[in-house]
Amino acid sequence: MIKRLFDITVATTALVALSPIYAITAYKVSKNLGSPVLFKQTRPGLNGEPFEMVKFRTMLNAFDQQGNPLPNELRHTKFGNFLRSTSLDELPELWNVLKGDMSLVGPRPLLTDYLPFYNEEQARRHNVRPGVTGWAQVNGRNTLSWEEKFKLDTWYVDNQSFWLDLKIIILTLKKVIIKEGVNASDNITMTRFTGSEKSC
Repeated sequence: MIKRLFDITVATTALVALSPIYAITAYKVSKNLGSPVLFKQTRPGLNGEPFEMVKFRTMLNAFDQQGNPLPNELRHTKFGNFLRSTSLDELPELWNVLKGDMSLVGPRPLLTDYLPFYNEEQARRHNVRPGVTGWAQVNGRNTLSWEEKFKLDTWYVDNQSFWLDLKIIILTLKKVIIKEGVNASDNITMTRFTGSEKSC
């Protein structure tokens, strides 16, 4: 109850306080990337139940001659990379927090395509609501391997507390300011998860 009340209070306050930034970002996305301004995608939430996560769009809608989306590296733009490096693209997720789909802090919601590949230990990351930020995000983010991320996610599930959430939020703000750990070392985004050879 305390965690949910904290989520609602902070998300509501942030949505009001940051409304000018929302408006400016939406305008810039429309101008630089076109419409739609928002990117919506189904992700697994609490207990693996699907929900629609909302973000500001960061990539161009560019397709090949067969109508297939071009690879991510060809659809990224300087402006889109700026949104990602500053985490401005994730601001609309506060609506997901208000709706109860997400929490401010928890394991990041990943693709539904990954669900069949989790082992029993890794799947425990869905025992809590996914978060806008999480323990993995403040301990390496995209510089971590998938196995390292999942270990941090399940550690959070076992050790979550109000004070840990506050620590993660403070560390997240610090990392956003210094733009640390946004991209994997040799990829614009993380490589796809296709399963672990051994249990984490």
